[in-house]
Amino acid sequence: MEKVNIVVIGAGVVGLAIAEELSKTIEDVVVLEKERSFGRHTSSRNSEVIHSGIYYPKDSLKAIMCVEGAKSLYEYADTYCIPYNRCGKLIVANNDEEYKELDKLLEIGKNNGVEDLEIISQAEIKEIEPLVKASKALYVPCTGIINTHQLMETMEEKIEENGGFVIYDSEVLEIIKVNDGYEVVSSDGETYLTKYLINSAGLGSDKIAEMVGIDTKKYNLKLHLCKGEYYKDNSIKNIKHLIYPVPDPQGIFLGIHLTINLNSEVRFGPNAYYLQDVDYKTDDSFKPEFTQAIKRYIDIDPENLHFDDCGIRPKLQGPNDGFRDFYIQEESEKGFPNFINLIGIESPGLTSCLAIAKYVGKMFNR
Repeated sequence: MEKVNIVVIGAGVVGLAIAEELSKTIEDVVVLEKERSFGRHTSSRNSEVIHSGIYYPKDSLKAIMCVEGAKSLYEYADTYCIPYNRCGKLIVANNDEEYKELDKLLEIGKNNGVEDLEIISQAEIKEIEPLVKASKALYVPCTGIINTHQLMETMEEKIEENGGFVIYDSEVLEIIKVNDGYEVVSSDGETYLTKYLINSAGLGSDKIAEMVGIDTKKYNLKLHLCKGEYYKDNSIKNIKHLIYPVPDPQGIFLGIHLTINLNSEVRFGPNAYYLQDVDYKTDDSFKPEFTQAIKRYIDIDPENLHFDDCGIRPKLQGPNDGFRDFYIQEESEKGFPNFINLIGIESPGLTSCLAIAKYVGKMFNR
């Protein structure tokens, strides 16, 4: 049995950020990851967007972590030369109901501390994005995109420079609460005795909580898997900003939006639908839905629209639920001291990763 100070379960962007933050001042920080490399699920199957914080209720963790995290992420990228593009985005509207939604988002954003938001006119939209069809838009200049692979690669390097370890092909099979902390049994044959245990297992985070002994149904912590697909169109050129419709009224997703990557290539998505198990299989059945949604704000030829990728979000919000915040909690009150539980870390998890890491770092006495 190997004795360590901290075990972090999950090498997605949040788990890596937490491990990097803690390994700055604590020895023997170990990250266990069941896959062969970092970020194989939610962290690498997304739009790579640095969000602003305009969608989330004031004082929610999502709002606080997103606004703080965006600033930290740009600074981190500058420090370690991680490619990004602070391109800004337009949330577009074409009727009175959508105008009202823009006004709501503007107010939410201001309340959350998002800077330089502005409603712009059709003429102003045409000046900066000639291809976009919209009569009004909320301009969000602090939104951007980042190279998530290089971000996670840098975090991994910093963890190791700090003396920590990231161990792959190491699925957690069993967790046993003992007097000195937790015994974590791994599929690689190792057992780790750790004082602190941090659950950042993404799509499997509710199962890790159950391994520890928490009744996720009782505490309403059972995850709902929500799949989203992406399509690309290589014929569309010279887009400079991200283009979003007004978001889904239920808050399940932000609508099928247009993003650009660091090569200025255009892709659309994601859509959103719930499923029972992790399944990345896809077909073209949602292409008509994409075509219809996209044509509301930009003209496309469906023949140029091709499937690109898909991802799955670990949502606490079920199909008929209202807003659910990040769940980040030290679980002494449930009988599990020094177990820090992160469940439902979906968007804006990427944006929030560094802020979440600092938040977790304050949850125990170092």
